[in-house]
Parts: sequence; structure tokens; C-alpha cells
Amino acid sequence: MTSPLVIHGAMRPGYDALLTPEALAFVAELVERFEPRRQELLARRQQRWDELKAGRLPDFDPATAHIRSGLWRVVPPAADFRNRRTEITGPVDRKMVINALNSGANVFMADFEDANAPLWDNVVQGQINLGDAIRRTIELVSDGKTYRLNDKTAVLAVRARGWHLDEKHVTYNGQPISGGIFDFGLYFFHNAQELLARGSGPYFYLPKLQHHLEARLWNDIFVYAQDRLNIAQGSIRATVLIEHILAAFEMDEILYELRNHSSGLNHGRWDYIYSFIKAFNHRDDFVLPDRSQVTMGVHFLRSAAELVAATCHRRGAHAMGGMSAIIPRRDDVEANERALVNVRADKQREAQQGFDGAWVAHPGLVPAVQEVFNNAFSGDNQIAQVPNVHIAAADLLMIPTGDITEAGMRNNINVALQYIEAWFGGRGAVAINYLMEDVATAEISRSQIWQWIHHHATLADGRAVTAELYAQIRDEEVAKLQERLAGPRLDQAIALLNLLVLSPEFVEFLTVPGYQQMG
Repeated sequence: MTSPLVIHGAMRPGYDALLTPEALAFVAELVERFEPRRQELLARRQQRWDELKAGRLPDFDPATAHIRSGLWRVVPPAADFRNRRTEITGPVDRKMVINALNSGANVFMADFEDANAPLWDNVVQGQINLGDAIRRTIELVSDGKTYRLNDKTAVLAVRARGWHLDEKHVTYNGQPISGGIFDFGLYFFHNAQELLARGSGPYFYLPKLQHHLEARLWNDIFVYAQDRLNIAQGSIRATVLIEHILAAFEMDEILYELRNHSSGLNHGRWDYIYSFIKAFNHRDDFVLPDRSQVTMGVHFLRSAAELVAATCHRRGAHAMGGMSAIIPRRDDVEANERALVNVRADKQREAQQGFDGAWVAHPGLVPAVQEVFNNAFSGDNQIAQVPNVHIAAADLLMIPTGDITEAGMRNNINVALQYIEAWFGGRGAVAINYLMEDVATAEISRSQIWQWIHHHATLADGRAVTAELYAQIRDEEVAKLQERLAGPRLDQAIALLNLLVLSPEFVEFLTVPGYQQMG
């Protein structure tokens, strides 16, 4: 009998050891059981968006007030997941996996989502790389240098793709399957028992959730998967990224749904800013200033961060802080030290807010961030300390003041084009202006341009932001980039950016139309 699950991607040497009949049968079971609910939840997202457009602002749901006021707590942290002072994140290519695990960070979050361009080979080879790393057989020879794992490495966690993303190279009954189910299913099937035997476990990050029912779907998948493979319930642990404004109103509820599998929450600051623009794209009273002015010190972001820390600790869960994306500079010692001063200040604020650790994008930042959290508290974490904060809906919705400038618009266009061009080329984590950028950067950049054009914003010098001004600045920035990026991928990036910023309706995720153009 022919299986309804079909692989359309190329089967290169070694892929058959990952894409085995047994592993694919397991993925097919997950799709058969849970894909209808994913589709229902995606439809629910559209319904909530329609409610926002009708003028209904988000608020804490009275129907779940009993969960917010209850005395429940999540399962205690896993033994090797108690100390999470520094977590390094990055894509799943072989060199990154080795370097991140060797970085000295407590945790490496291997990313199949925002830091991974979802080319078929990236996705499959990434799974192979992680399996090899878990078994400590991973090795890479590059430019005459051999990369191997150190004796002591970071604990591994994996970010699967969000509910909105498909895996077009695998279909079930002719339809693309969920990228997240594919990522989770293969990783769990091949590695859960091995991880447990080595004293760790299958740990995950869950991105882009907008509602607690989306967390419930993940939890039900976890329960089924553990039973199906005879793995003890609660072996899976998952950290949810609060990177959407709607999820900020459901932190308790999300933790509650995952309470037997929860590792806490992370404040995904860049996607959170993007979600703010996205959720209120129809309102001219929610227009944000230049990205450089929307810092973690502004009220709505500071409030969300404080709410993450307080909610997590009240429930006995880790609260994980945001990303330090700085790439250390060897060419300018003074500039490098200024950047590190800012990183330390950012992490000191998070430690004072109650966070148990935070993210970095480069191994060079691990010592600085580790030192900040070491100085902030002793022991593995500060979960026992519950911050006394009171955050209302108005705090989470307060619009920051500031200017919209030509420099800000020019930077948005330039960075978006550089990132999208690299993404089409298969790179999901891209060094731009000494920052390690992922999809969230391009999302903020292109959504701000759309917002400013759509709502007829005015620059600080009095000029109106129009489609014509965008085209003029875009052409000027393209001329600069053509010196090193000229080619079909830059043309693709220009076409996609034009679509995103000039569309009469806001496009929710650039990765969705972009993925259809990707190989």
C-alpha cells in the first residue's frame, strides 16, 4: 500500500539513514492526528486578526481568570537544565553546531526556524548534524582545520518551526505538512532515547505562539509522541517564546497548558516588536518610530519583560531574557568595548528584572553575559525570587514616542535587502553591520516601511513617507549593495521587498511568500 506521506526533496547520500520508513511513519502519524487542529488554529488566528481590525484591543481573558489566579506550578526543571545563564542560538549547519556546543554557554538552541533558511538540504542536514552531535561523532574539516566537540559542551535544545510554516518538500495526501511537526518528529524519533540515556532529554523551543490553544496542541503532540515511543511522560521540556503581543496576554495560560512539559518562557524581543506592528497594522495611532528608538527601555517592551519574569517565577519556571546580537570586533578595540558595555547594561537590567539567563548570537559574548548573571545571583537560577510587578493591558499597549527619519528608513531598506538576499542563498543567520541578524530583523524592517507608507507618516524633516520616496531610497541603497551582491538573488530580494512594503494589505510573514520562491 502506498504511503500518503511523500518525500519530494532530493535524497542525497546519508539522507536515507534519517528519512527511514519507521521515522516517516511516525511523522505521518503525527500529521494524521494533529494537522486538522493546526489548520483550525491558523483559521483562529485570522479570526482574531479580524477582531483587531474591527477595533477590539487585546486584554486578559476573563474566561481564563481562574488559571491566572490559581496556585499551580509547572514541573521542576530537568537536572541538566537548571542553570541557563547563557544560551547561544544559531542555525543547524555543522560548523555552527560544533562551535556553539563548544562555546562555554550553558545551552545551545539549535534553530530550524528564524536563523535557518529552510532549504531542503539545510533542514535534512541539520537533523543529521544534531544526531551526530548528540552521539559525539560530529566532525568537520574546513580550510585545513578540524572541528570536534570538547569534553564539556552546552546542553542542546531545538527550536522547531512555527505553526504557520509548511515543509513543502514533504506532502501528506498531496498537501505540504507542518514544518514544526516535521522538525519535531524526526528529532524526537531518532534522538529522544539517546538523549535520555546520556543524562539529558529532548528539550525544545516553541516559536510564534499567539494563543494558549496553540500551546495545548504542542502538549498533546508531546503526550502522544512519548506514549508512542515508550518514553516516560514529562521527558520532553519546552520553552515558549513570547514573541507576539497576543501571547503576552496569555503567559499564565500558555505555561498551564504545558505545565508537565514546561521549561518556562523566553522574551523574544525582536519578533515581539514586529508582532506589535503586525497586530495593529490597520491603526494609524500605533505607528512606531525608528527601530533604533524602540529599545528595551520603552514602556511596552519593559512591561512585557517584567511580566515574563514575574509570571514564570510565580509558576516555578525559568524566565529567559532577550538576544544580544553583537558580533565582537577585532578591527576596532574601542568600538568593541563600547558594544560590550551596552551588552552588559542590557543583561544587568534583565538580571535585575528577575531573568535567569539570556541569549547571545556569538561565542565571543558568552563570558560577558555569564559574568553578569554570575554576579547577579548564586545557585543555578533565581526562580525562587518572584518580582512584585503589576502590569495592566495599558502597559503592554503603550505606544513609544520618537521620530521617523530618513536614516531609519534607509537602514530598514538596506538591512532588509541584505538579509533577504542571503536568506534566498540559504543563510538564515547573517552578519550585518556587526550584528548577527535573523528573520526577525527583516520582518521589523519591512513592516516599518509598510506601516509608514500605509499611514502616510512624516519624516522628522517634514517629508511624507510615500511609495515614491521608498523607491528612490531603495534604488540608492541597491546601487551601494550591487558592488558586492549583484546577481539574481539581489533581484529576488528587491522583488520580495517591493511586494511586502507596497502591498495594500499587510503580509503576515515574509517567509511564507519567500519560501514559495526558494528552492
